[in-house]
Amino acid sequence: MILPVQNHNSNNLVFGLNIDEEELKKHPVLIKNTLPNRMAIEWDKFTNAITMYPARGLKGSKNSNFYEFLTMGVIPYLTGSAMLMAVFNSANKFFAAAEREKASKFGSKMALGVVFYGLAKNISQNFVTLPVKWLTGVDTEEPYAELKYKLPEHKNDTDITSLEYHKVLESLEFPRWDVKYGNEAKGEPRNIWFDKIAKKIGLGYDLNDSDQDVKPRVKEIAVKTNFAKAFSSYMWAAIGVGMALQNTWDDFFKSATWKPWKGKPFVQTMGRFIDSTFNSAIQLYKGQEGAKGFWGKHSGKVLIASAVLSTLSTVTNVLISRHKPSKYDSKDIIESDRKYVVN
Repeated sequence: MILPVQNHNSNNLVFGLNIDEEELKKHPVLIKNTLPNRMAIEWDKFTNAITMYPARGLKGSKNSNFYEFLTMGVIPYLTGSAMLMAVFNSANKFFAAAEREKASKFGSKMALGVVFYGLAKNISQNFVTLPVKWLTGVDTEEPYAELKYKLPEHKNDTDITSLEYHKVLESLEFPRWDVKYGNEAKGEPRNIWFDKIAKKIGLGYDLNDSDQDVKPRVKEIAVKTNFAKAFSSYMWAAIGVGMALQNTWDDFFKSATWKPWKGKPFVQTMGRFIDSTFNSAIQLYKGQEGAKGFWGKHSGKVLIASAVLSTLSTVTNVLISRHKPSKYDSKDIIESDRKYVVN
């Protein structure tokens, strides 16, 4: 989102986000990690990714940066998903009537599988990040907004800024610790957040330099959380694909309509979609009727159990290690038998 600083008087720079613009001009501003805020951020990033960012990149703007490049990564992801859906269904019209019906059923399920894959992969990350946040106080997904001043491209350009969204622990080499310190001008202790984390993870109370004690622990928690999130999310994504391939969808696709202007049939479709989603999960667990052999009857149970166990085990690994001391101490780094000179 591009903003001329001097022309904005509202605190709502983005619809749905209540950001204090005066504070934003001075320093990055933390954003509460809530579902409405995440949706507002993703919508703003998406609209910029399909309009402003590619336009700047194609014309060779000196203000096109790496953040914009990464933000546009959602476009090939969505385009690829649409192409997969089209591949599964584009050739159906060339088949005979009987084969066309079978191909359409399979193609619809595969298209639904693409959607469920993306949804399950993204939603399941909360199965890791939320327990870690509740039990350690460390929110690895906490976002913040920051104004970036752009270089003038025309002679009348002044104070042109771009609003970027990042995460506090986006870079584990260079976390944005500065946004986690308390506002002393408002009477907040400087280490207020670090003191809370120290209590949560068992480092103690009233530490002299809680920020220095907490920072390495937070990094370790973030590293393990990111691994757990990445590993388990693919297991849940596989469950999403498995649900989409169940026979419970056959009757749904026969009468489904995705045209909102049809009124009642569309509302009924949405209701049946929820029921079919629930029933497909049950069928995946129980196995399809007439299935033979161990894998035919129990493959769904194995898949679900694997996803649950992978999530529980990786989250447990994060939570157990929160009370462990840092791997290195000063005695591991400083050799006491050698002389040191400080310049």
